[in-house]
This record gives sequence, structure tokens and C-alpha cells, in this order.
Amino acid sequence: MTKTKTEAPQYIRPKDIDDRSTFWQRVVWRLEAIAWDLVYWGPMKALGPDRASDTAGWIIKRIAPLLSQNQTVKRNLRMAFPDWDEETVDRVAQEAWESVGRTAGELPHLPKIDPYDGDRVEVVNAERLDAVEASGKGAVFISGHFANWEVMAAVICRRPVDCLVTYRALNNPHIDRRINDVRHEYGIGVLAPKGLGTRELMRALSAGRSVALMNDQKFNQGVPVPFFGHDAMTAPGPSRLAVKYGVPIVPVSTVRTGPARFRVTIHEAIYPAEGLTGDEAVLDCVRKITAFIETEVRANPGQWFWQHRRWPKPAWKNAGV
Repeated sequence: MTKTKTEAPQYIRPKDIDDRSTFWQRVVWRLEAIAWDLVYWGPMKALGPDRASDTAGWIIKRIAPLLSQNQTVKRNLRMAFPDWDEETVDRVAQEAWESVGRTAGELPHLPKIDPYDGDRVEVVNAERLDAVEASGKGAVFISGHFANWEVMAAVICRRPVDCLVTYRALNNPHIDRRINDVRHEYGIGVLAPKGLGTRELMRALSAGRSVALMNDQKFNQGVPVPFFGHDAMTAPGPSRLAVKYGVPIVPVSTVRTGPARFRVTIHEAIYPAEGLTGDEAVLDCVRKITAFIETEVRANPGQWFWQHRRWPKPAWKNAGV
């Protein structure tokens, strides 16, 4: 069950991003792509996966305290762990930045981090992926920005599970295409950008395929559910899709075990509580997904993406952070 799909990879990009661009914007995009190749992609690729992971992690950890976004990281940590002293907050903030740097260093090497060939990835409960594929009904795979979150998609797709994976499209089309090319080389067959991908997700599920989404970041139009004891606006989309099509929600977590080495776990499926339907069933699933995310973050707080503002500013103020 470890063969790779032979169908041609598909790359879907929101055309409105490019249609709104001016001539000078397109010039800037070209220059950014050249700098991307010369300053980042080329040097990291030349180092090999282990050294690239170590080097990029070290660089970002040293630069991060100078960035204003570091205050966001520390405020989020104080919100989540109010009993921590400042020394612990600073240490975990640095670990979180190092994790982001390692992920960037590993990105050019994704094709070498094969989850089913070699010793770089341990997959726990892989038989649950086989059960989803054998069911012919698909599933909604959910995860968060744990460690190198790119690895999770390859674990699913290279099993293989017929799965549509969502991603956030970059404004720069040249860099966006470079990243998607390496994802396809890694084994992800079809990528759908967020927003544009909603109808694609529905088509996939109605055809018995699976879909994979991140469900751990703030969504202003979402529903408030408890996250580390504070209400956080959370996207109900993955739960709504699972309830609508009657498929399980399958959580996936990723833990870094070393430079360019990971353990990916396929967790027990989530279903709405018996007797719940409609919006009540959706809300129940959103709460269960968020509880799963919180459990995984607590287990490895230095490997989650604290750099985004998970709670609104008023919540920071009320918590005194």
C-alpha cells in the first residue's frame, strides 16, 4: 500500500491574484523569485536536508527576537500558559521560531523525506489510512501547523489515499509554482487553494474521495470555541463538510524527532455525538477538533506555529498579556 499515484499532478491557482497585478507588481514578483532562488532555495538545497534544517533553524532563532512578530508569539504563549514564568516563555518562543526555520530549510528537500522509504518518517497507525481508502467513502483529514506540517500531506497521499489537499496560495506566482512543484514531486497529486477550493472539496467528497485541511488558525467568520480556556474564532468548514457527506474526521499530528525527521500519527476518527444533527453536530465536531489541537500543542508547545494571532486583541487585553 505504498505505491505512488500515476495520475498527472494538478495545480490550481486563484486567477484573481494575478488579474489584479500591475506591470510593476509583475516585475517585483520576478525579482523576488530571483532572490528566492539565489539567497534561499539554492543554498538550502546545496546543504542537504539535515544541514539545511539545522542552519535555517539557527538563523531564524537568532533573528526572531528582533522581529515585532515575536511579541505575538510571547503574548500567545502567555495566554495559553498563564503559569509560565518569562524565562519559560522566552525559551519556548525561541523553540517555536527554530521550528519555523527548520521547516523552511527542509522545504527544498521534501522529496527526500519519503514517509515510506527510509528512516526519516515514522508513521503511527497507518492502517487507519488504508481503512479510509478501502471504505470508498473518503474522509476529512484535519491537522494543525505542527513541526513541518508539509510532511502530513505526503503521509496521506503516498499511502496512497485519494485525497485533495488545500493550501494557501502565495501572491507571487513564480514562488507559488516552485513550492507546488516540490509538493507534487513529494507525492501530493492535487492541490486546491483556500477559498477557490471549497467547491473542489465538495466535488471530491461527493465522489468518495478524501480531503485534507488545516483547522488551527483564526477564522473571523467562524464560531467561538474554547482554546486554552479562551474563546477562539474557529473555521467550521471541515466539520460542516464531514457532517454533510457523512464521513469521519480523521486527525493527524506531526512531531519533529530530529533534523528532517518526524513522527506522524493518524488518530482515532472524530464523529458528532449521537443524536446531534445540523449545526449542533457541526459545533460538536469543531469543539472536538479544537480540543485535539490543544492536546497536541500542549504535548509539544515549541513545535506549533504561535506566530499567528489565534485570539483577538481584546482577549489579550482581558487576559492581561
